[in-house]
Amino acid sequence: MEKKPNDQTLDLFNDMREKFLSFKRFKYLEKSDHYQKLVNGQAPKFMVIACADSRVCPTSILGFEPGEAFVVRNVANLVPPFENGPTETNAALEFAVNALKVENLFVVGHSCCGGIRALMSMQDGVHSSIFIKDWVINGKQARTSTMAVAANLGFEQQCRHCEKESVNHSLVNLLSYPWVEERVRNGLLSIHGGYYDFVNCTFEKWTLDYKGNSAEEDGKYAVKDRVFWS
Repeated sequence: MEKKPNDQTLDLFNDMREKFLSFKRFKYLEKSDHYQKLVNGQAPKFMVIACADSRVCPTSILGFEPGEAFVVRNVANLVPPFENGPTETNAALEFAVNALKVENLFVVGHSCCGGIRALMSMQDGVHSSIFIKDWVINGKQARTSTMAVAANLGFEQQCRHCEKESVNHSLVNLLSYPWVEERVRNGLLSIHGGYYDFVNCTFEKWTLDYKGNSAEEDGKYAVKDRVFWS
């Protein structure tokens, strides 16, 4: 007999309960001292800006333990520029930088990103009130630069290029926030990009090479310390 939706939901939460109890037994109780320290506050070294895609949880991929990374996730891991005004993403950014004093900002993109596909599928000059398109327009500059160098490639290859290009433009956008730029300039904060290819399970990491205000003029950027994990 086919299960009703309510029964299926109950099964899902029963499974979730077992996973929670397993976490409590094998992680929380075994590291109870660590978790009790977190009661008094958090002091993460990283803020991670990642995609909301269910396949690319940064904690699972990069092994962050509770208290190690302040994480915000949105569609296509985009960072809007300062002048665009408040969003949940830059509210979290403000808290992480000014209150938590994180030392690293880490924007992580990924393969097969639906948000980037939506961005690359947009038609120039066509306005839409659909929420996702109104959000991914924050990556329009990455789309433009992708088309400038990859116009002769197929759509899938263009999307893959833009997945990485949008990370770099988000890194530059981070410098548009005065309190981010000040801490980077003073050597108190570093800005990093990453790209997770979950098809092949590889990871690329790089760091924005800050050289003063000229680093973000016209969306230009330079990177350093690029590594590839496979």
